[in-house]
This record gives sequence, structure tokens and C-alpha cells, in this order.
Amino acid sequence: MMIYRAGDQLLDFRKPLVMGVINITPDSFYAQSRMQSLDDTLMKIEKMKEDGAKIVDIGGMSSRPGAATISADEEWERIGPVIKEVVASLQDVIFSVDTIHSKVADKSLNAGVHMINDISAGSFDPQMIPTVKDYQATYIAMHMQGQPSTMQNRPQYDDVVYHILQFFVNKLRWFEKNGVYDVVIDPGFGFGKTLEHNYDLLRQLHVFKMLERPLMVGISRKSMIYKVLKTDAENALNGTTACHMVALQQGARILRVHDVKEAVETIRLFEELYSKNGDVQI
Repeated sequence: MMIYRAGDQLLDFRKPLVMGVINITPDSFYAQSRMQSLDDTLMKIEKMKEDGAKIVDIGGMSSRPGAATISADEEWERIGPVIKEVVASLQDVIFSVDTIHSKVADKSLNAGVHMINDISAGSFDPQMIPTVKDYQATYIAMHMQGQPSTMQNRPQYDDVVYHILQFFVNKLRWFEKNGVYDVVIDPGFGFGKTLEHNYDLLRQLHVFKMLERPLMVGISRKSMIYKVLKTDAENALNGTTACHMVALQQGARILRVHDVKEAVETIRLFEELYSKNGDVQI
């Protein structure tokens, strides 16, 4: 299950893809990713496309540790104008919307968005999965312990990799039972995990191959990188690139990133190392 439908396009996960991050928020953890005007947002998306992003993920609510949940109406007020503009003008880009609200998902998919990226994996809003089913959209489900406002309050696991693997086994059964089949899994780096949990996950990402679903990794400029390097998000690009290569070697098929050009270059080097006859041999 490595080729999914995205409107009139196909998402082919037999080779890794880059997803660019657009945050239409005042409070996302990486300040340079915050878009405050429609013109700036459109220019940023155009640049991501030029740099090689296959997917652009638009979000209107920060999910950084400690962030509060905002209403569906406020979220749509932030992202709606952008979505209506970019879907109409950039028809060769696959757009995803990062939301936990089925109301926002419905409006986004109705406007032509192709994917829904849900950090709650359908747990926050009981209408999310029926909404995704109605549109037969590609669905990204992420693991999170707790919720953004509380998730970093001493997260604990007996075995973080086994716990998340079992979480997705159960979720995938539930999704299929409810008619949602095109699912991407995201282990949720930094979402209810300690530094040690994050590196255990990165070290053992290959375990999730047994689920036979595309694996998305969102580690771009996160604290798991800059805390080790004793720096900050603004100076974590080099560390991000290093971890991206490890994630690709472990089976990642989407890199969700702030820096598209560098991620695309990492994939090119990865493919040069591991491809044979056009297919990645890993």
C-alpha cells in the first residue's frame, strides 16, 4: 500500500517525499515558520514548490508543548483564505491540512485539499474519521501521549516503540473498519516523549515497516535535536539534516520539514547511496 490517491494525482511512496510546513499561527515553536500575511504565505509555498516539496502541510493551530487548543472556527478563520487561494492557483501541489477538527477537515477537503494530518489520530473529534471517509482522503495519523497542553508532563512508557506499534495496529484496524484505508503513520516525535524516547524511536523506526503503511517523520528543528546540540531551533538545521538521513535509512517515506531544499538534497544523496534500477533498496 505505497501508492495513494490525492485528488487527480497519485502519491507514490516507493521513494521518499518532502512535505513543507506552513504555520499560519502566532506561536509555533520555530519563529521563522510563522506566516502572518497571505502574500508572504503564497510566496513561501511557491518557494517550497520550486525547492522540490511534493506536499505542503498548512496548519492554523500550534501543537508545540504547552499549546492550548483553539476552536474550529478560529482555526478556519486563519487558514481558510490561504487554502482557497493556493488550491486554485497551485494545482500541481498536493495540499495537506494539519487539524484535529472535523469541521476544518470538511471545509478544507471541500475546497480541494488532498490530505488531512491529524495529531490526535481521530481521538479528539469523533466526526473526523467519518469526514475523511466521505472524501476518501489520504489520512495522516499521529501518536501522541496526552494533548499538547500536557503531553510533556513526565511522559512514561514501559517500551515506547512497542507501545506506539500496538497503538497503530489498533488504530489501523479501527480506520479500516470505518472505511478509511489510505493511512500514513507518524510516530509523533516530541509529542509526549522524552529526549530518550525520541532517540529510541529514531533508532528503531524500521520496526514500523511491518505495518505496511508509509511512515512520516516530523523532527525538523525540534528540541530533540537542539537540546543535544545545546543550541536552539534557529540553529538546528544541520542536526535536522543528520537525523533526516537516519530516518530515511530506517524507512521514512515523508520528511515533514521547515527547510525543503536541504531535505530534498538529503533524499537525493540517500537515493544515490541506496537505489538500484530506480528503486530504493532498503
